[in-house]
Amino acid sequence: MYQVYPRSFADSNGDGTGDLAGVRSRLPYLAELGVDALWFNPWYPSPMADGGYDVADYRDIDPVFGTLAEAEKLISEALALGIRTIVDIVPNHVSAAHPWFREALAAGPGSPARERFWFRPGRGEHGELPPNNWPSQFGGPAWTRTTDPDGTPGDWFLNLFDSEQPDLNWSHPDVRAEHEDVLRFWFDRGAGGVRIDSAALVTKDPALPDLSDDPAAPHPYVDRDDLHDIYRGWRRIADSYPGARILVGEVWMPDAERLARYLRPDEMHTAFNFDFLACPWEPARLRTSIDTTLAAHQPVGAPATWVLCNHDVTRTVTRYGRADTGFGFAAKAFGIPTDPGVGTRRARAAALLTLALPGSVYLYQGEELGLPEVEDIPAERLQDPMYLRSGGTDPGRDGCRVPLPWAGAAPPFGFSPEGSAEPWLPQPADWADRTAEAQAADPGSMLALYRAALRLRRAARGPGDGPLTWLPSAPEVLAFRRTSSFLCVVNLGGAPAELPPHRDLLLASGPLPEGRLPQDTAVWLRSAP
Repeated sequence: MYQVYPRSFADSNGDGTGDLAGVRSRLPYLAELGVDALWFNPWYPSPMADGGYDVADYRDIDPVFGTLAEAEKLISEALALGIRTIVDIVPNHVSAAHPWFREALAAGPGSPARERFWFRPGRGEHGELPPNNWPSQFGGPAWTRTTDPDGTPGDWFLNLFDSEQPDLNWSHPDVRAEHEDVLRFWFDRGAGGVRIDSAALVTKDPALPDLSDDPAAPHPYVDRDDLHDIYRGWRRIADSYPGARILVGEVWMPDAERLARYLRPDEMHTAFNFDFLACPWEPARLRTSIDTTLAAHQPVGAPATWVLCNHDVTRTVTRYGRADTGFGFAAKAFGIPTDPGVGTRRARAAALLTLALPGSVYLYQGEELGLPEVEDIPAERLQDPMYLRSGGTDPGRDGCRVPLPWAGAAPPFGFSPEGSAEPWLPQPADWADRTAEAQAADPGSMLALYRAALRLRRAARGPGDGPLTWLPSAPEVLAFRRTSSFLCVVNLGGAPAELPPHRDLLLASGPLPEGRLPQDTAVWLRSAP
């Protein structure tokens, strides 16, 4: 599954922003890479307060990306190449520009239009305090106060994310009916599935109680039991269409058993594995994450998913070059040193590890090029609300969203036609050797590694679709078998490791001096008969 962040993939018309025509022009590249499906971040009309996750209309395409007809062509052309399309749905909230929210603001306090959202009077003598203590995911309170027509302060509305993203009230029948109709709209146009954003945050305790300091207290808006009836309804819709139409959940859930409840046979097909994504480059932690993931999925019969990076987290090459190789939003900061050489070596090994595991893999655009996080974007160019709402202390997510380099020796590196407007985020001037064109000609490049691994993943001598069996190894080595003849070995230790008996070396993430496996290197082997 290849993740396309449309704004940064390819710009066909020279306005500095990626578009659907740009994606269509690069479909041969994606087919050659060997992907099975494209997951698109939101492409709908949006004021872009949060990179498109503030949706104003689910039944159209934002003009900056193209038209609905062009999206239909893209879905059809990709399918002709054997590539399915997954669209993004954001059920927790809409844009403040959505017709429903505009109607609610105009209708005033107590109106039926406001019941689709969470409007409440404030606390305090004059209603000057938010209705409860819930925090926004982007910093500050999760409430924004309205202004009445006469200019006086009015009620507050809930926004777990940005103030331009009012939360929907899922106890209202209109909200459920609307989203079910949106699913049918895109399935009717050939979409192969939907990715469900912030899937565990959608429903709220109607009493809107304060968050408790007691960890045993029920959470008022995370992982509530009433969520599951919503997704059972969505599954019934998906199953009513011919062929496979899948539901993929973004479910940040530290409890693997709770996560598995979303993957029961009548709910979602798969969910993102954030434990693996956030796991540091440490053998014991990685093995535990793999074992825990597979064990949680086994009882519900759902395939595991594996991902190293996405549009919200620090790019793998940069993260793996740091002293702390794990990921957590709270730990993000400016000025954290990284060793790009070490990070690249580990990212190459991690690619082979991930692609050898049982289940599906999500590959964020640019990871196949080994792109680093861009950490020197001028402050005046940063656009992410995480940065803006933090007062400039949180670097935000713009660094992993910089437009892709396709070809050439200088920006825009083929992202836009020559002579175009500057890309919406600036590209580093030293990316000439990271372009897809340059790497396609280099057999030792990250792109060549991913292409080779994806070809082998499909081949009869690849990992196949069976279970994982761990092999005896030193503590700093991960070694497992997938078929009777396919082995994956990864050395995370400081000393070279001996390779197990094997017939053929299928693929290596780096050189093997004297036939031994160096630090931060992975191999795929065909075992000896």
